[in-house]
Amino acid sequence: MTRRSALAFLAILALAPAGVVAQEQGFHRLPVDVLDVVAPSEWVQGIPGQMSIRPRECRALPIESVRRRIIEVAVQEWAFFGSPVLDRANGARLLPPGTVRAPDEPMFESNMRRAPGLNPIESARVAPTIAGYWAVTPEGPGIVAEQNNRWNGRQGVAARWNAPWSAAFISWVMCEGGLGTNTLFRRAIAHRSYIDQAIRARDGQAPEAAYVAYDIGEQPVEPGDLLCTARRPVYRNLAERRREMGQGASSHCDIVVEVDEEGQRILAIGGNVLRSVSLKVLPALPDARGHLRPDATSLTFFAHLKLRADPIGPTPLVDSAILAAFTCRAEGTPPSRTAFVADRLAFASTQADTPTQGC
Repeated sequence: MTRRSALAFLAILALAPAGVVAQEQGFHRLPVDVLDVVAPSEWVQGIPGQMSIRPRECRALPIESVRRRIIEVAVQEWAFFGSPVLDRANGARLLPPGTVRAPDEPMFESNMRRAPGLNPIESARVAPTIAGYWAVTPEGPGIVAEQNNRWNGRQGVAARWNAPWSAAFISWVMCEGGLGTNTLFRRAIAHRSYIDQAIRARDGQAPEAAYVAYDIGEQPVEPGDLLCTARRPVYRNLAERRREMGQGASSHCDIVVEVDEEGQRILAIGGNVLRSVSLKVLPALPDARGHLRPDATSLTFFAHLKLRADPIGPTPLVDSAILAAFTCRAEGTPPSRTAFVADRLAFASTQADTPTQGC
């Protein structure tokens, strides 16, 4: 498969027809006969300002099937949010659809400053989904109740969430991905809860945990694994976190969905990135054994959480039938935003460029 350079990727996007890049309608999830997933919005009921959690059970699946499913679930959520991209290799970002911006502001920005908010229409569209992510965590009922107060305030449905929801997103993916009990994966408001669980698993204290913590470079990074950073305090390795186990920490983890050895990059999906579910392009370098690891000059990861399941190969995104379902198109119709982004990142199947009947 041909790999375009990052500069070509940015140049093509800059010249792309506005109707393709700025498309803001039609984002959806796949039918359950294609991907059997209970949408996060099914975990809540009511409209913003009157929303409450509808209790459900998380999915429990054999461990050998969860790695691919975790990736498929994450890819579907990325497509539902309009396939935004944060390219850490080149300092560029493709903002989520519906982002409030100045009329002359480019869709791609070569900086890492905070993403602007969403317009009320897009905020209302994704509100039940984000609330559904919260619903699988112990703190979810309180978070949603507090958000109702915000939605009923002056900013209305466009009000920002009262707490960062990146850990809630990961928790929901694991819940729907098949890790349905807290002994397998500790769902929580903060990433540190399941990071600490994975560290305990490494130390032999959590034998049922699905993820085991390693320092970056100890084990090959594989799709379905998690890569984690910390800001307050800044951790550089597991030993520094071990000394503060159980204490608060501002951290973040992303789900690896592709290890691109030829392009020397790792692709990962995370929540509350650009105020959305976004794909990160992480620069990577081969270690002494030839395995890719994140390039620390771009972003410092302190923990690699490895899934205790057999690997499925480095390119499940390229080979994904789920991605193909979002990128294929009927004859005469324009490519979807997901197809456009996937093609420019050079990981789409040929269906992104070839009209296909019956998509």
